[in-house]
Parts: sequence; C-alpha cells; structure tokens
Amino acid sequence: MWDANVGALCGERRVITWDMRGHAASDAPEDASAYGVQQSVGDMAALLDTLGAERAALGGMSLGGYLSLAFHARHHERVTSLILVDTGPGFRSEEPRREWNAFAERTAEALERDGPAALSDSPEVGEHDGLTGLAHTARRVMAQHDAHVIDSLATIAVPTLVVVGSRDRNFLAAADYMAAKIPGASKVVLEGAGHAANIDAADAFNAAARDFLGDP
Repeated sequence: MWDANVGALCGERRVITWDMRGHAASDAPEDASAYGVQQSVGDMAALLDTLGAERAALGGMSLGGYLSLAFHARHHERVTSLILVDTGPGFRSEEPRREWNAFAERTAEALERDGPAALSDSPEVGEHDGLTGLAHTARRVMAQHDAHVIDSLATIAVPTLVVVGSRDRNFLAAADYMAAKIPGASKVVLEGAGHAANIDAADAFNAAARDFLGDP
C-alpha cells in the first residue's frame, strides 16, 4: 500500500514498511490473545530495535495512524514526527465507542463467515494467506476500550501532519479534530482522494510528505 510513496520519500532517508501481525507476510497467530493495541505497539518498538533505529518519523494510514498515535503515547521519546493519514484518534464518549466496537465485531464476523468476499475493495487492501489474523485484528486491535489515545493529543510535541482525502467522509471530522487538538499540527486535504489518500493521490501525498519531512 506504500509502493507509490516509498521511492519518493527515500533519498538519504531510510524508509521502513511492515506488515502488522495477522496481515500479509507476517505471522498470523491462531490465539486471539496474541492481538491487541499493546501487542502492536510492542511490535513497532521491536522492529525499530531490530533495525537499530532509536527514533523515527512515524506514518500510518487508518488503523496504522491510530497505532502511530498509540505508539507515541507509550514511547514519545522515540518519535521525531507523525504523519497521520485517513485516520482518527478514537473516542472519548462511551456511546460512539460502543458503535465503533459493534462495527469492528461485524467486520470480524463477516471475515469469518464470508472469507475473501468480506474484504474491502479499497486499494490499500492486500493479499493474505488467511483471514483469521484479520478477524482477530478487528476484534482486538480495532476495538477500543478507553480514551488514552484521544486524551494524548494535547501532549504531542513533535511536528505532525494530518492528511485526509476529500472524499473520505468518515474521517474528515476526525482530521479536523486532530489538527485542532495537536499543538502546531498541519492538515492537508487531498482533493478527489478517498480512504487511501496516499494511493488515490500519490503525487500530491508525496509532495506534502516531502515538504513536511524536509531534508533527512
């Protein structure tokens, strides 16, 4: 999903992409307890440790953006900047959180019931050997149980770029909220892009990201 962006962002900068556990080439444990926001944040830290990167600019789209915020909340000293694409910070109120978690559960059930037919046709969706990991991810990583990520926005002290596609109606308000709550954050709306703005408007995304990151 980042193929159209990596080359444009490299130069003298090392760019690392990875598959979450349960996704694509990464292992997909059968045990549901192996999945969660804490485990995902731990995987991110372990990846940076393995590659000898003490600090990094974190970029993530959708769930990846939420996990980037969760990583910053846990390991802020390891983050130099954030690029948050078509994502949101979660919910502070119980009712919208319950509605979101019900959506996550329906997603998991559809993956288990319908198999590949349940996969979204959004362009960021890749190929997977099995869907068990995706179902566990929906239930255990997408689902939210507290407000620690949204409550952390005001504490973010690193440069932050919020990117959203103009047609990504589900996340336009979230982008506005994050841009308002994160001190000094910048926001870019990519015209004509949907819920995969880095793919739908790759050239515009790459230009905005390069401008934001500056020289490595």
